Amino acid sequence: MGRTIPSWRMVVEGEVERLKAFRDSLRLEDKVIFEDLLNQCKLYASAASALASPIKEMPLVISMLFAHHKKLAELEKLIQKDVEDKAVPPR
Repeated sequence: MGRTIPSWRMVVEGEVERLKAFRDSLRLEDKVIFEDLLNQCKLYASAASALASPIKEMPLVISMLFAHHKKLAELEKLIQKDVEDKAVPPR
């Protein structure tokens, strides 16, 4: 008996394929950024598949939001460290 529900990776690939028209309409520098955004869906595919959402776009969006929030937190740490380093007078 075959699978009736496609794997999450197959769903992601299908959605990426559907978004090609949007990607193709972007300028070259924006295409690179958009590709990176879509790659976030693949990076967190196993976590997204755990959502088991009936709306297949929801885990994609959550994956993208999580990746952005993670990057934001990393940048905040770097800024905070830089601020702290500048606050300590050199010896």
